[in-house]
Amino acid sequence: MTFTIWHNPKCGTSRTVLAMLREAGIDPVIIEYLKIPPDAVTLARVAAAVGGAARLLRAKAAPALDGAADAAILAAMADAPALIERPVVIGPKGIILARPAEAVQALLG
Repeated sequence: MTFTIWHNPKCGTSRTVLAMLREAGIDPVIIEYLKIPPDAVTLARVAAAVGGAARLLRAKAAPALDGAADAAILAAMADAPALIERPVVIGPKGIILARPAEAVQALLG
């Protein structure tokens, strides 16, 4: 079973989700998305899986994008990965935005 987490080590929720995965016996692939941003295709796939680009956008970080089209939001996130909400967890059962952290349980059960 392969799991991947888009992780920001400075984020408490991201650290909590990583710990929850490890406590479940999972050693996930860790992608520090601020250092290695996802490509446009991956970003679009993940956004679609979590309910659209607006759901994947850190709203506090980009109020100017409120109500923008998915294409504009995805382009902004591709240019500035800090706009991506975290953590994203990709597992055999799907892709989730693990916010709140307990949401990761949907992939573990």
